[in-house]
Formats: sequence, structure tokens, C-alpha cells
Amino acid sequence: MTSAHGDERPSLVPPDFPSALAQPRHATPAAIAPATVSPAVMPVPPKRGRTAPIWIAGILVVVLVALVGYFLNAIGPAASLIGMLLALIPLAGVLLAVRIVDRWEPEPRGLVIFAVAWGAIAAVGIALGVDVLLTMVFGRATTPEAEAVSAIIQAPIVEEFGKGLGVYIIFLVARRAFDGPVDGIVYGALIGAGFAFTENIQYFAISFLEGGAADTTITFFMRGILSPFAHVMFTSVTGFALGLAARRGSRGARAFGAWIVGMIGATILHAIWNASAVLGDFWGLYLTLQVPLFVGFLLGVIALRREESRLTRRRLGEYADAGWFTPQEADMLATGAGRKAGLAWAATLRGDRTALMKGFITDATSLAAARQRAITGRDPNAAEDERVLLQRTVAARAALFAP
Repeated sequence: MTSAHGDERPSLVPPDFPSALAQPRHATPAAIAPATVSPAVMPVPPKRGRTAPIWIAGILVVVLVALVGYFLNAIGPAASLIGMLLALIPLAGVLLAVRIVDRWEPEPRGLVIFAVAWGAIAAVGIALGVDVLLTMVFGRATTPEAEAVSAIIQAPIVEEFGKGLGVYIIFLVARRAFDGPVDGIVYGALIGAGFAFTENIQYFAISFLEGGAADTTITFFMRGILSPFAHVMFTSVTGFALGLAARRGSRGARAFGAWIVGMIGATILHAIWNASAVLGDFWGLYLTLQVPLFVGFLLGVIALRREESRLTRRRLGEYADAGWFTPQEADMLATGAGRKAGLAWAATLRGDRTALMKGFITDATSLAAARQRAITGRDPNAAEDERVLLQRTVAARAALFAP
């Protein structure tokens, strides 16, 4: 390129590069060796039989909109918001406790959300709908006798039916995630927790409107501190009965009788609780009846957890006998102390393999449950789960021991 005076202008492009933006190449790059084996795709257990149908979620959304409208119209937005914030406190405590119980073999997250939503939305909607219908037919209860009948008879029957229906739906549509009594207790507890959350919103909001902070504090102490597990314990009885039916191999309508028996037990406990508040000496019955019942409930859950541990050890021991695990690994996977030690060991490995160990524990526990379903013959798809989970467990184990 030349200027008007005929002089050469300096080029903006170096002589060895095609453009000013070209990258220099100082040396020939090293060759990349071709992969000898393609990375294996980790199989995923099928979701069929472990999720709730989407149409049920649609129904819950419709009922939720109706409930929100009811609360805003009957109580007002400010009181409803205060009630909701207070109701979140006992809900968080209950969910934490249920999480501890469910830690051995966690239920699918979608079913956990569905269970809480059913209790908080559908079960409350059923209870309110029946209450409105009875009020239209018989009028509002205004006498002490009518209020006692409503609290001791109507409320326990209707509310436990609404909550128990959710447990039965999970049993029907998510049968592969409903293995035994502990699963039933977990689903029942989650539904009960959801129901108590929405019910507490109403109680706390009305207390705030009628008596201000003083009445709200008393109501919160009675419901949020003294009895946050009441509904949890009631509906867990229904879940326990269905869990026993699941353990025996009952499916579908064959578990209907167990469901009815469970709801009768839940209704009786609920009626006794309400009667202690309406008719008897609440504090006396609380200390002599409700507290022992709750302690017995906790001891029962602990005993069931230990039985699950023994069952896990037995099933994984069969894989150990076949050479898939060592007996020491089966022992580690089947006890809380062993799992804790395994996680601590994984944290010392190169790159901190705690996440791998958690996956190994989860898949191995699910593998034991799948084998139990296959042995009892109550799940025709258990063999597929067993194959997938064994492959995942073996892959996780190999990754843990990789150099």
C-alpha cells in the first residue's frame, strides 16, 4: 500500500498471519489419544410407580386457589399472612423430624411434596367443604352440645378421611415407593403436617383478630409447641396400616380393608384428643394420655427403623454372599454408625468422595428394598429396579475405590 507521496505505509497485519486477529501458533499441538472405551451411561430407575399423576396436581392447584380466596375473604390478607408466618415454625420442626425418620431410605422428593400439598390443600378443602355442606343443611352449631358433637365426632371422621385418602392415593399410584410401615408412617406424617399447617393459619389468624398478640401467643403455645405432632400422629396410624398391607404384598383394592382399619384408629385418637380439650381436664389428659401416646409412637418408629436396618443387612448380605460386596460393606450399609464411618472415610479420599458415598448408600438401600419386593412377589417390576440399582451401586463402589 502506498501513500499519496508514493511511500510504503506500514501494514497492520504481520507478514506471517492472514489477519490482525489471527492467533499465533508457536508449535504443533500434542496428539490426543482416542478413547478406548466410551463412558458408561449411568442407568436411572424408572419413575413409573414412584410419582403422582399430573392431573392430581392440577386438582390441587384449583383447590389451592379456592382456599386462598376463602382465607382472604373470611380472615383478610394481613391476618392470613401473620397466621401463615407463625404456622411455618411448627411445620419446619415437624418436617425436620420426619426427615430424620425418613433418612434411612428417603422417599422420592416429588411424593414428599405431593404428600405435604395434599394435607395442606386437598384434605383441608374436603374438611371445609363438608363443614359448609352440613352448615347449609343443619345450620351453624351454636349450642355447647352441637359444638362438642362437631369437635368430637364430625371433625375427626371428616379430617381423617381427607388425610387418609391422600395416603391411599399414594399407595395406589406410587406402589413402588411404598414398601412397608415406615414408608406409610412417613407419608401419613407428611400429610398430617400439611393439614396442621393450613389449619394453624386459620387458628392463629382468628386469635390475632379476636384477641391480638396475647391470644395469638397462647394459641401458638398450645398448637405450635405442645401439640405440633398431633395430626402427624393421627394420620401416621393410617399410613402404618397401609404399610403393613404393603409388607404383606397387598395391592390396590386388597388393601382397602387395612386402609379402613387405619382410619378408624386415626379417628379414635383424634376424637380422644379433641374430647380432652372440649370435655375433660386438658392438662391432666395431656400428661397422662397424650404424652405417653406420643412416647409410644416414637418408640414404635424406632423399633420399625431397627427392623428396616435388619432387613437391609439381610438382603445386602445375599449380594455379599454372591461376591458383589464384602461382608464388611454390607454391615456398613446396614447401620447408622457404619454409614457415618463410611462417609467420614470417603471425605478423606482424593477429591472428597462424600457425595459418591452418599449415592452408594442410597442406591444400596434401595437395592435391598427392591430385592425384598422381588422376593415377596408384590412388585412385578422389582427385577428391573434390582438390575438398575445393582449397576448403579457397582459403579459407585468402583468410583469410590478408584485411585
